[in-house]
Amino acid sequence: MWCCGSSRKKASSTSSRPPQDDLPDEMPENPTPEQYKAWEEQHITGLKQCSDQLGPESEESLTIMASLGCIYADQGKWNEAAEIRQTVVEKRKRVLGKDHPDTLTCMGQLASTYVSLGRWAEAESLQKEIIAISESALGKDHPNTFTAMGDLATTHLEQGRLDEAEKLQVEVVEICKRVLGPDDLNTITVMSNLASTYRGQGRLGEGAKIEESVTEAFQRTLEPEHPVALMNVSNLATTRLQEGRYEDAEALGRNVMETRKRTLGPDHPSTITSVANLAAIYSAQERYKDAEQLEVEVLESQKKGLGLEHPSTLLSMNNLAHTWKALGKDEQALSLMSECVELRKTQLGPEHPDTLASIDAVTLWSKYMP
Repeated sequence: MWCCGSSRKKASSTSSRPPQDDLPDEMPENPTPEQYKAWEEQHITGLKQCSDQLGPESEESLTIMASLGCIYADQGKWNEAAEIRQTVVEKRKRVLGKDHPDTLTCMGQLASTYVSLGRWAEAESLQKEIIAISESALGKDHPNTFTAMGDLATTHLEQGRLDEAEKLQVEVVEICKRVLGPDDLNTITVMSNLASTYRGQGRLGEGAKIEESVTEAFQRTLEPEHPVALMNVSNLATTRLQEGRYEDAEALGRNVMETRKRTLGPDHPSTITSVANLAAIYSAQERYKDAEQLEVEVLESQKKGLGLEHPSTLLSMNNLAHTWKALGKDEQALSLMSECVELRKTQLGPEHPDTLASIDAVTLWSKYMP
């Protein structure tokens, strides 16, 4: 739930002349891919110097490692983020203890990385551990506690467990409003997540009402190109799509895609997701050739960046199979969807709603194959 603010600060170094001293003390609000690369290299160099001079488990070294993990995550480098965050968690548990707030924060960041990698069981286990420790030691109103609750709700949402997600999100929204205030970025983010859950439940009116409130709050507090603001615009595009307002949905979706390409680069996972969302809007308008072109691009990018078995890759396989079916490419559609079914059974489980939907498609399509 939290924005990864630690990546905004420059890595400290114990040398008399820190590496890449021309970098600013804090990263710009919306860094370019080139700025991220420079920041990443500076942190790697600073971490080596700090580890050599103060030790790999010094507070300074662990702070730089945690910051580097955020830089990786901001760029969508989930495997690199997971690896370094696992190390930080292990070291902080050893040095500070598992109940320390800094340890719990790092555990939460690792769990969020697992969600991004589709490693939901590991994420859920870690999030439940954080909630139990934090609520006992710090209380339910402490940021570590309600952050973990919000993150667990997101994990449920990703797995299609909408009722469980809603129950947690409603509770977290009330806590955030009371503790942080209604205009705090984290409060608004949780409200946006709740709107997504309502959409998934088919409660479009309730979701749209929250999204309008969220949009107004973002306009007051964030620049239009802020990642969280863009996520809200993307969610709003989804709502417009579900309402059948295709022109509005396309305009919003295209704006998000073009902005992310410019600010994050074409290969960033968030950019690729926005391309996939635009393809879905094309499909809803029966512009299947346009959708196919984007979906092929998305699937190849996700296979390369996320791996064949990642849930997002499997969703793209499912979508492309449906597009091929609509274009009359029956054999290609059935072959791809059959592959998707087997992978989803393994990765999501045989009873997951997405798995069942893919199975239904294969069953239906097989009946009418010549």
